[in-house]
Amino acid sequence: MATFSVNDIAIKGISCCVPKNMERNIDLDILTSEEIQKFIDVTGVEERRIATKEICTSDLCCEAAEKLIKDLNWQKEEIEILVFVSQTADYILPVSAAILQDRLGLSTNCIAFDVPLGCSGYVYGMSIVASMMKTTGIKKGLLLAGDTISKIVSKNDKSTLPLFGDAGSATALELTIDSSELVFELGSDGSGYKTIIIPDGGSRNRINQDSLKIKKIDEGISRSSCDLVLDGMDVFSFGISQGPKTVNRLIEKFEIDKDKIDYFVFHQANMMMNKMIIKKLKLPVEKVPFSLRDFGNTSSATIPLTIVSELKEKILNKPTSILMCGFGVGLSWGTMLAKDCKIDCLDLIEL
Repeated sequence: MATFSVNDIAIKGISCCVPKNMERNIDLDILTSEEIQKFIDVTGVEERRIATKEICTSDLCCEAAEKLIKDLNWQKEEIEILVFVSQTADYILPVSAAILQDRLGLSTNCIAFDVPLGCSGYVYGMSIVASMMKTTGIKKGLLLAGDTISKIVSKNDKSTLPLFGDAGSATALELTIDSSELVFELGSDGSGYKTIIIPDGGSRNRINQDSLKIKKIDEGISRSSCDLVLDGMDVFSFGISQGPKTVNRLIEKFEIDKDKIDYFVFHQANMMMNKMIIKKLKLPVEKVPFSLRDFGNTSSATIPLTIVSELKEKILNKPTSILMCGFGVGLSWGTMLAKDCKIDCLDLIEL
């Protein structure tokens, strides 16, 4: 595991954008009334935002970034790094970050690249941007993180369709001299790579004539080899085991007083999993916000989306310590603590 700190980098603002289009789980016809209620009780997901065919993850992140840059009164030529964290990029190549650099009107001196991570991606992305800014002296940077997972799940798979929603986020980071500190704990276990996977479409298994054929896997579960496969039980076991471990490692390594952490924001995987993590860590429930009910699992956007939708008013103009923890696809995990940060959260944007 990599455990480290980055000094003099502050989180200045967070902005999130979701599609206007809303889908309620109660309206899905792939689930019976009994299955729907059980699914909602276990996962906590009642409705999700679903991107139309024309809207990609980059569009949601671009909208969030434009509003955030304007709100912070930043000059675009000052932004010298842009990292796009997503599993649903515009193309296999080129990277979406380069396209976003141009769309946002940033300087050609801006470093721009993609990071194809999901559940842990926001924390990984924060560590990358913060570390590069610190070592290079870059004064302003953007982390754009999100996914339109609805584009890669089968409409005939009751195990994934009701769980995932779409969202994009933009986070502004700035080099400061106010002794701000971000601390990280990151890790991965690739032996579980098949736990969350899209089997075909990459270089290992190129798309072939059978890739798009819909196959019945089980009752209520049909998908192609280009659709998302999620082993629910393995994901659950991994989450309730590794989630508490990564948080405890960070706290022990940096001798952090857990009681002085204002909020714990976890990846919004599902309600039952997160409640078990909270119980293992013995956290006060009022310190752990959820956004699952209204947005579902939005992959790398869950942490910033939860901060914007659930904590905006609570942290307004107030130094706040927030621990953020993501875990999942890879398998991978990441935890970070932003100490006494003043974050400008914009109102949720709809596109």
